[in-house]
Amino acid sequence: MKDLAGRTAFVTGGANGVGLGLARTLLAEGCKVAIADIREDAIEEALKLLENQHVIGVKLDVSSREGFAEAAARVERDLGPVSLLFNNAGVNLFQTIDDSSYDDWDWLLGVNLHGVINGIATFVPGMKARGEGGHVCNTASMAAFLGSGVPGIYNTTKFAVRGLSESLRYSLAPHGIGVSMLCPGLVKTHIYASDEIRPDALRAGAKPVNTAFVGQLEQVHQAGMEPEVIAQRTIDAIKDNRFHVFSHPEFRDELAEVFAEILGEFREYPADPGLDRRLAIEVGRRARYKEAREAARVPMRG
Repeated sequence: MKDLAGRTAFVTGGANGVGLGLARTLLAEGCKVAIADIREDAIEEALKLLENQHVIGVKLDVSSREGFAEAAARVERDLGPVSLLFNNAGVNLFQTIDDSSYDDWDWLLGVNLHGVINGIATFVPGMKARGEGGHVCNTASMAAFLGSGVPGIYNTTKFAVRGLSESLRYSLAPHGIGVSMLCPGLVKTHIYASDEIRPDALRAGAKPVNTAFVGQLEQVHQAGMEPEVIAQRTIDAIKDNRFHVFSHPEFRDELAEVFAEILGEFREYPADPGLDRRLAIEVGRRARYKEAREAARVPMRG
């Protein structure tokens, strides 16, 4: 998709960080942009910064299917059909899985995974029906590849977004709709203060906010990559119809090391009964998987 001009883009988590960077970059490409965010004050500040007649703000809790439907109706009425979808909203909780409550799970899954699902279910059917192509970009993270004890639930959601995105890429390619997955590292953003927007209904079992730790995280994130840099690298990837958007090249060697460790876990075993039949089945699956990967690399419409 080489030309984005004139298309309508919907960006969740659009009032700060990567989302705001995407909004700026998309506007510069000639797009009409809707920034969706849960914080009305942040939306107002973002709109002041953008100062463009082709941008609107929409308050949205991405975990709400009803909220998505209402937002879509307004945006498509005011800006036209959405053909560029950026499922970017995300929150984090810096604690281990075994030290987390059900409400901790419901909060992060609701935003980081269900938010992506809701965006796809809301906008993709229309993209397919119109037959004019489009692109979906889901923000995952390097945490979709690099697991750690903390943040456990965040890792879980981002690994899920990774699998969802790859599967979606293959199913949408025949419709001329591309799918990319953005995997940033450290970003200059406010995700360290996620607890500020945690719903009151999902605070059961929540641990008290460690303000000193949050302050440390703020300093760390100030050293993060500028959102506009990430946004431009993302748009470049979309134009080339690339799936993986690795905005932070400093992770390449570490990822190679991790993949090498994974491959190193394979063992040579003596042939088991039924191996030949199983391998014959796998030949067909491998061929179909390769065919899907190749088909998804074809340039999308636009």
